[in-house]
Amino acid sequence: MSQQIVIAEQARIAALLKDDRVEELIVSQGQYQIEDIFLGTVENVLPGIDAAFIDIGESKKNGFIHVSDLGPLRLKKSAAGITELLEPKQKVLVQVMKEPTGNKGPRLTGNISLPGKYLILQPFGQGVNISRKINMETERSRLRALGVLIKQPGTGLLFRTESQGISEELLIDDLESLIQKWDNILQLNEASSPPKLISRDEDFSIKILRDYANSETTQVIIDNKNAIERAKNYLLHNDSNFIINFHSNLKEEHILEKYKIYQAIEKGLQPRVDLPSGGYIIIEPTEALTVIDVNSGSFTRSANSRQTVLWTNCEAAIEISRQMKLRNIGGVLIIDFIDMDSRRDQFQLLEHFTTAIKDDSAKPQIAQLTELGLVELTRKRQGQNIYELFGKRCTCCEGLGQLQNLPDLQKISLETQKLSKKSKKSSNENNLESTHLVGNEIKHKLIEKEFANSTDLREEESEQNKKELNDETNKQRNSDEEEFIFIKLSDEEKLIYSQLGINPLIKLGKEFIKANNVARIEDRKVKSDGDIEKKDDNEIRDQIIPETRENISDINNIDKKNISFSKEEAQSNNQEHKENEPNDELDSSRRKRRRSSANNE
Repeated sequence: MSQQIVIAEQARIAALLKDDRVEELIVSQGQYQIEDIFLGTVENVLPGIDAAFIDIGESKKNGFIHVSDLGPLRLKKSAAGITELLEPKQKVLVQVMKEPTGNKGPRLTGNISLPGKYLILQPFGQGVNISRKINMETERSRLRALGVLIKQPGTGLLFRTESQGISEELLIDDLESLIQKWDNILQLNEASSPPKLISRDEDFSIKILRDYANSETTQVIIDNKNAIERAKNYLLHNDSNFIINFHSNLKEEHILEKYKIYQAIEKGLQPRVDLPSGGYIIIEPTEALTVIDVNSGSFTRSANSRQTVLWTNCEAAIEISRQMKLRNIGGVLIIDFIDMDSRRDQFQLLEHFTTAIKDDSAKPQIAQLTELGLVELTRKRQGQNIYELFGKRCTCCEGLGQLQNLPDLQKISLETQKLSKKSKKSSNENNLESTHLVGNEIKHKLIEKEFANSTDLREEESEQNKKELNDETNKQRNSDEEEFIFIKLSDEEKLIYSQLGINPLIKLGKEFIKANNVARIEDRKVKSDGDIEKKDDNEIRDQIIPETRENISDINNIDKKNISFSKEEAQSNNQEHKENEPNDELDSSRRKRRRSSANNE
């Protein structure tokens, strides 16, 4: 697969393109860069973690060095603790092996190495080492023998992959330039006071060509003419076949936009990456690890679900290997592929993923496929990732990804006060309503009691009237019964009473003259003629007539009085009954009005 290298010298950004797609970004920015050599002083020695912090510059973050990376900085070879190997305010010469990330400062080492075109000089190393990519045994033995002959005592050499097939003269020239560079570093170290930058690869283009140009490279594009001249001189004795071209940012569009590097950076900052078949992956970096989730999305072109899942997972594996290099993701990665029931499909996916990450210079290592279908792997950290280089912490959410929505205590207190006031008002209103209702109920009860009492009185009066009427009716009935009164009359008296039509009871008195009293005449025994005086009929008439007339007039007067009294009593009863009827109607209308008002309230 052909490779293109695009170098933006002014922006110090380079990109490796394969099939016109950005595969990897190289950015040389910041105060601390990999392979920089600093002169610093020991600030703190922490025996609890066997490490020390070293001040190497103006940054607030000090460099971190572990006891295993001290190398020639050890004061005593046999000492076990870091407190015996380093002491505060000690002057040390260190090299940056990892750029600062997040809240951590740069990782430092005392084992300094100077990379060259074909060799890597290790001033404090030992022996001769050869790249593993050189497979020919004869070439490996030739380079090993040459290294033993040309290296200085007390130093180490590493033959890079580019040294394969290179003549001994070019290898020796490369080694001599590295030795000269080391001598200059030692002179600056003795003449300088810490903290100070001693050495840095200022030529960005030469660094990119040295580290990333290989046999697959077909073209190099640079936006600086001076950099093109330096690159040609650098590749003068190299058997490289690629072409170096110049790109003018003034006459044409910017080199980053023309080769879609700027767009790749923008997409690299987004969590979602779309796959060609319709699926997509989600990449979420965290402080401890990076999580990648695979989803099928809208991919439904396969015959069955098993093929759909396998195809989507294989596409995701290729894209994940590219995104790891593009975003420079390091540390622990957890990949959640779509679940596959077949063990054969799982092994096929792992083989496909292993071949995809084979050419990664950071050397990812797949740990295992867990029971939950998660793939665990690690990748070596190489500088800052794309989020740290081109990302910026959000001033609103402070990098949380979401804004805080905490409750406003003052607002809550005001609302509670308002609610309490409303509740008090409502309670007062309810109390007033309740008191009003209680008063109305009491009034209704009193009215009902009064009405009940009045009804009771009326009932009692009616009962009394009924009793009186019954008594009168009984009296009348009793009076209607005939009572026989026996009267003794002489024959003459009988004759007179019968001729005049007078009630014989008048003889007994006025109180005996009643409708139900009936006179019964007893036969009187006639005495002797001598004892009885005979009177003249006219005299008897004269005596009886005036008495009977007076008695008759008295009886008539009594009857008239009784009749007038009965009429007056009947009229008074009718008037009382008529007066009671409107009172009953008023009481019923008042009840209805009170009930309707109570219901409305």
